[in-house]
Amino acid sequence: MGALLPPSTNAQYEGSMFSAWLLTVMAVLTIIPGLIHTFLPDGGAGTIAGLDLSTNRRTVVGLFAWAGATQIALGLVMLLVSLRYRPLVPLLLGVVLLERTLHALNGWVLKGGGAARHPPEHYAVLVGVPLLALALGLSLRSDRSPTGNSHNPLDRTAPGTGQSRVKGG
Repeated sequence: MGALLPPSTNAQYEGSMFSAWLLTVMAVLTIIPGLIHTFLPDGGAGTIAGLDLSTNRRTVVGLFAWAGATQIALGLVMLLVSLRYRPLVPLLLGVVLLERTLHALNGWVLKGGGAARHPPEHYAVLVGVPLLALALGLSLRSDRSPTGNSHNPLDRTAPGTGQSRVKGG
């Protein structure tokens, strides 16, 4: 398992724990829709997004399942980084910020600007994009004291080792 998941690098993370926490929340909020898009019979296209599936149902449901698969994969990587490899938090926040900004642009301006009805994700990105930008900025700032010692109750690694203090963690 060590080759697949190297030791934790959390002790090397100097950014805000708010940023790592937000990435954890965003991971869950990415995995859940991914599961819905992948496993709900219509992928949520009709039941949640309100799309008319009377024509091209197979194509639309197939595209929702494809999007769901990518959401699950990205969400799992986000979760792993937020819990175990926190020095990568700024990178992942940047990637997710880019993705959600493109969602917002496509949903409200480029592709869906004149839509009579918007799916829940279109509204969620309006809140998520500013939060992600704030979290990215905070993740790039050092929360460590000048001596490099800081106590963070959410950090489960032994100081300076990157090794978990919790059995099995």
